[in-house]
Amino acid sequence: MSALKPIIFLGPSLPVQRARAILDADYRGPAKKGDLLQLILRETEIVGLIDGFFLQDYPPTPIEVYNLVKKKGTVLYGSSSLGALRAAELSKYGMIGVGKIYDLFRRGVLDSDDEVAVSFTDYSSYKSEALIDIRYNLFLAEKKSVINNETKKHILKVSRNIYFPYRTYDDILDRCKQKYPSDIHFIEQFREYLKTDKKSLKEIDAIHLLNTIKRRIMGDK
Repeated sequence: MSALKPIIFLGPSLPVQRARAILDADYRGPAKKGDLLQLILRETEIVGLIDGFFLQDYPPTPIEVYNLVKKKGTVLYGSSSLGALRAAELSKYGMIGVGKIYDLFRRGVLDSDDEVAVSFTDYSSYKSEALIDIRYNLFLAEKKSVINNETKKHILKVSRNIYFPYRTYDDILDRCKQKYPSDIHFIEQFREYLKTDKKSLKEIDAIHLLNTIKRRIMGDK
């Protein structure tokens, strides 16, 4: 087993404390432009790209990620957010995508960074909701008959019309109540459902990436 720790770019998709409990790694913050280029100049073996900046800074460009993918002796994984998006763009060059969100981008079901982009801060608890996670929770809620199909479509439509830094469930559902008053019953049921049953596909995929790297390190590829 190598003495070099994997380098993981992780932000709001998964709390770093939970990540450390899964994989011993060198955890960085969300990747910004230039971060991956710096790794080309140092010894690396395994890099995981989960989160990157979309609003507060420039994200790593596809060509920057490509240069790290082609670096001899380095394996680059991507999932969940910017990592899933870049992996879908660069899998043919050797970047390894992990998880459902990557697969949706790869197959063209998703085609916009708006699906995974969120706004967050290090100094407050504020975080907007990723559109892909809203879709996922609507899907699960409909399966459990918390909402019907029509309300699901209405909530998704309102969600898509909100700029991603301001996309929060309370704002989305309040706007839905104003625009679709006949859906109030299902809207409020969904609001209550989220208090105890909210899930994150981005988090699930981030955990998948960490476990995939862990298995590789332990020799179970």
